[in-house]
Amino acid sequence: MIRFSAWLFACLLIVRPATAQQSTEPASSVRVVPVGEGWARSSVNAVIFRQHSVVTHDSTQYAAYYDAAGYVVLVKRTLGSDRWETHRTAYTGTVEDAHNAISLAVDGAGVLHIAWDHHGQPLRYARSLRPGGLALSEPVGMTGAAEDRVTYPQFFALPEGDLLFLYRGGRSGDGNILLNRYDVAERTWHTVQHPLIDGQGQRNAYVNQLAVDPRGGWHLSWCWRETPDVASNHDVAYAYSPDEGHTWQTSSGRPYALPITIDNAEVVYPVPQGRELINQTSMTVDAAGRPLIATYWRPAGSEVPQYQLVWYDGAEWHARQVGQRTMPFRLSGGGTKRIPMSRPQVLAGRDGAVYLVFRDFERGGGISVAVSTDPDRAVWEVRDLYTPSVGLWEPSYDPVVWQRYGQLHLFSQRVGQGDGETLEDVPPQPISILEWHP
Repeated sequence: MIRFSAWLFACLLIVRPATAQQSTEPASSVRVVPVGEGWARSSVNAVIFRQHSVVTHDSTQYAAYYDAAGYVVLVKRTLGSDRWETHRTAYTGTVEDAHNAISLAVDGAGVLHIAWDHHGQPLRYARSLRPGGLALSEPVGMTGAAEDRVTYPQFFALPEGDLLFLYRGGRSGDGNILLNRYDVAERTWHTVQHPLIDGQGQRNAYVNQLAVDPRGGWHLSWCWRETPDVASNHDVAYAYSPDEGHTWQTSSGRPYALPITIDNAEVVYPVPQGRELINQTSMTVDAAGRPLIATYWRPAGSEVPQYQLVWYDGAEWHARQVGQRTMPFRLSGGGTKRIPMSRPQVLAGRDGAVYLVFRDFERGGGISVAVSTDPDRAVWEVRDLYTPSVGLWEPSYDPVVWQRYGQLHLFSQRVGQGDGETLEDVPPQPISILEWHP
């Protein structure tokens, strides 16, 4: 149930109806670079919450995936090259469960960090034995605290070379969000906030990634879930830290008493339970450091979930429907769902453009991007970057290449996915990096 304060805040939002999309021919500036072949009976290699599936340090790009036997495979190449160095590690993951994805990062010293195989299990984390190498250490701990029930590990690289590690402790409907930091000079991890967001034993937050703005501010958004049932997702919430995670505040500057709970969290867009609000989507910041959040939910009075962009202009929050889907569906139950549309990935261009990357069965199941150069986000143009079906794929990309060159490097693989951690009969499929130059 939405609290009265959230309902009142909804009256202050600027919410505008959807506008029609324009379709274009497939983009001619797309390059597909083969990588290898991986497990495809579940979507574990191609879920959106991989932070990251592919990432660059200096001129070297790294990627990771599970092969047909469930082994973790690490690869690297020089940017622009088609030749990959491949290393099949000794580590395996529970590939039947799409939660158990691989997350990568490279610290400022060039050391590769990897976390894998988590769905309420003890932390599995290792790093490369030398800068630029693919051979990994034995699994090690981080801080030694709250590492027994880890899910959704996410790395974020800071400009000075340190790393952040964000994850859920606990379980769906009963969990906390915890934040660690790696000191690249000391080569040690320490806690930043344990917990940052507290479910109070009654719910949990599903974060939509963390974004760092040009001034060094940290932005975080999430939805709440009351039970393990996805239908209990509700509300889009937000927090900002001006001092590298030590203190947090709302978009209006109101300080949070930590940890953040449902009682003090800023709801920037209220969405009631039962509206197909999806968890763990994406967020970014524009060149001015203002947050943009991409997700989907089913609008009131409609049977069809729609992509949504929620953003802050420095004074107030806005919401805009992206496109006009016609395929209805409902979300309910636990586990990974087989959904006709992917969760969206949002990116901001230096020129003010906003990009929403997605996969939708309505468009044939390929890889598409909606682009808006309109400050009001009223006009969107859709391009189909890759028209063959990618199954139940979701978008993840190389953030360094995007920030540095304005190029989108997507991890691409056709994958299957049954409902609720069941498998689809899909043989191992080729993995590629899809390069697009807007």
